[in-house]
Amino acid sequence: MSTGQGGKYEDFELNRRRLFAVGGGFLAAACATDTSGPHAADDSGLRSAVRGRVLLPVDNGFDQARKPWNLTVDQSVRAVVELADADDASALIRYAQDAGRVLAVQPNGHNPSRAVDGTILVRTNRLNEVRIDPGTRSARVGAGVTWGQVQAAASPHGLTGVAGSSPAVGVTGYTLGGGLSWFARRFGWACDSATAFDIVDADGRTRRVTASSEPDLFWALRGGGGDYALVTALEFALYPVSGLYGGKMLWPVESAPQVMAAFREITAAAPDELTLWWSLLRMDGAPPMVGIDTTYLGDASAGRALLRSFDSIGGRIADTRRLMPTADLGDTVGEPTDPSPIRSHVELLNGLTDSDVETLLTKSMEPLGAIQIRHLGGALTRPSDSPPGGVAAPYYISLIGSQGTPDAAAANENRIQEYLAALARSRSRRTPLSLLSPVQTAIDALDPGILNRLRAIKSSWDPNGVFRSNFPVLDPVAGR
Repeated sequence: MSTGQGGKYEDFELNRRRLFAVGGGFLAAACATDTSGPHAADDSGLRSAVRGRVLLPVDNGFDQARKPWNLTVDQSVRAVVELADADDASALIRYAQDAGRVLAVQPNGHNPSRAVDGTILVRTNRLNEVRIDPGTRSARVGAGVTWGQVQAAASPHGLTGVAGSSPAVGVTGYTLGGGLSWFARRFGWACDSATAFDIVDADGRTRRVTASSEPDLFWALRGGGGDYALVTALEFALYPVSGLYGGKMLWPVESAPQVMAAFREITAAAPDELTLWWSLLRMDGAPPMVGIDTTYLGDASAGRALLRSFDSIGGRIADTRRLMPTADLGDTVGEPTDPSPIRSHVELLNGLTDSDVETLLTKSMEPLGAIQIRHLGGALTRPSDSPPGGVAAPYYISLIGSQGTPDAAAANENRIQEYLAALARSRSRRTPLSLLSPVQTAIDALDPGILNRLRAIKSSWDPNGVFRSNFPVLDPVAGR
């Protein structure tokens, strides 16, 4: 790391981690609703139906237990159940069928929505099995396992999963939503690597779902969301890596034009092993900055050569690039792992024109804290027999702001809409399912033909609507 302006970088690091956490307590208080009353009596039978922990609205700890990781969403649920194991899932589903209840499975809630209101919220954190098979290059994990746990277990064997950027994100929800990885340019969607799912169906029966045993349901689970069954474990392929080189580079915001020019030049011809993210960053207590986050599946010398255009840009504040174990993938960006109030909007971009670049470089981003352009392409452009399918868009944009107050929320929303209007010609109007914001629905993620096929599978496997995902494939507003 360069040290010429180390104080600025330290301030940036502190405030970057605070960006999504500021105002969390205020927001929780502002969003809290009175969930005591009839729900508590209605579901008192849950305690005898399951062996896992049950929290009802009258219980101490219920309010905390019902919160998702993204604190912008107030989840008004009937109860929270922490499953003990797969048998407990069967018992809970039978209870739901008998009582006419709806279940929303949510390991931690990085992408929540109000669709879960009125449901029994199911936590799977105790389903924490992690099994790595180096011989078959595969993993088997429980529904409560995070990517950080998988990478830590696979890394000593020289293997990696198609992991997300945050080690705190759950493997199951991420995969059910498609899963857009640092390594997607090399290996495609994370869901494309899934080989089997252990589920409990809407009748409470356990099943192992594969391409040969239940092809339609297997297809739906590989990136079509969590509307069809309760997944208790999944299996997926791992991939050998000879090395992982990556990290973060930062410059004063005045260098943004040069950094963008190098970003466009490198991403236009990058090998599939290389991925870059370009970011504008605005944090309290630190000067505005422009950054590049990058990973390269290969050795350090080859990675540095591919990125040499950035080395000619003067004034660099920090450079954390290094050869690292795949277990340290989360250090590349250092995303916050604590619950946070975030408003973000992600959308695929069909290109990055000169006009788009001018918008990004000249428009005031305030009050947003980050604007990021992420590099796609590579394996994602190839045909994929999964609901997300192939992706022609070479980039996606992420607009992010912290909103601990109603005024901050309104200001963020106004700025996001201004950016979307300015980028109208390059927008795809599509957002990956696992990156939808609380104000979006499954219609914003899936093509109509794919959505209709998923709805048919939902109706076949869950005709009584026992399961409801954060972004339901049936009526996305009512979740029915």
